[in-house]
Amino acid sequence: MSQKALVIGGTGPTGPHIVNGLIDRGYKTSILHRGTHDSDLIPAHAERIIGDPHFKETLSEALGDRRFDLIVATYGRIRYVAEVVAEHTDRLITVGGSPGYRGTQQPDRLFPRGLQVPLPEDAPQVATEAEFRFGYLARISELAVMEYHKAGDYSATHLRYPLIYGPRQLVPMEWRVMRRILDGRKHIVLPDDGHILFSRGYAVNMAHAVLLAVDDTGASGGKIYNVADTHQFTLGQWVEVIADAMDAKLEIIGIPGDYAYPARELLIGRMEMHHQLFDTHAIRADVGYADVVAPIEGLAETVCWYRDNPPKMPKEFEADLKVNYETEDALVKLDRTYRIQLSKIDYISRPYRHPYAHPKRPNEKWDHRKR
Repeated sequence: MSQKALVIGGTGPTGPHIVNGLIDRGYKTSILHRGTHDSDLIPAHAERIIGDPHFKETLSEALGDRRFDLIVATYGRIRYVAEVVAEHTDRLITVGGSPGYRGTQQPDRLFPRGLQVPLPEDAPQVATEAEFRFGYLARISELAVMEYHKAGDYSATHLRYPLIYGPRQLVPMEWRVMRRILDGRKHIVLPDDGHILFSRGYAVNMAHAVLLAVDDTGASGGKIYNVADTHQFTLGQWVEVIADAMDAKLEIIGIPGDYAYPARELLIGRMEMHHQLFDTHAIRADVGYADVVAPIEGLAETVCWYRDNPPKMPKEFEADLKVNYETEDALVKLDRTYRIQLSKIDYISRPYRHPYAHPKRPNEKWDHRKR
């Protein structure tokens, strides 16, 4: 008899790849979701269970008396999922994100200011709801999963996703760059010349990380992992790859982070510009994670998909875009002006010379520079 697996969620960017990976491994796979949309990438024979995983009572009602050998939860309130599924499985893999790290939204809470680079799994976490409510809820969700693991209710693994890119995102970040190109824009304002590092993960690669945890319960059980593409781009490189995939070029205008207002939409609305680069050593060492799709290829494929399948963006998107363009043009005008002023400052530029001796002959006490 084949083993049974349930994917809670399953219709987002990584979900179909997880579902099909489980089917390929011989699992009789079902998905549980709210029923608001489906995915044509998921075979018709995969059972669809309709239920809301945001609430204990609706999730429990949807599951009924079913049992599964494996449950993968990519959606819902994980702290409730952790409790409810204890009666329905012996193996749970959950997916969350980075908000639980202290400093993701308030880098001044850390010294030195900003997140550690790269950011390990055991970096400081949000401790109270007053500090950052969303981050605190993310953190206690992880703790709930691990408490049930420690109690022996099931073997659990939790994965912290980065920013996910790939086809079928509801609000793809890439589209915000693509629209500029489609609208004939020739430049884009980025904070600090686009040198910000922010971990991203191609949907296929992140599904692969989940499936590696499925394949090796012994190594991954009881662990919390950061997951992200092994190869990361700066924000500027990310823009450059998107533009190249559209056979276009965008001039990057570097503005101090505090004033690069239009770029905040490219970093999920962050008011503070700082690095968030995951340390992914643990999942690479424990279960052998490596990118199955090169990020430069995955990002180009993502751009091509949205070019052929333009997303339905929130209704406020067009109004915001107009304001962002106007703000961007004003910032570019100021940038041109202050660069002219900076170019008038006299300075001395000397080539670098290393401080060590560089003798020309054996046993020479001093080199030609008297060093």
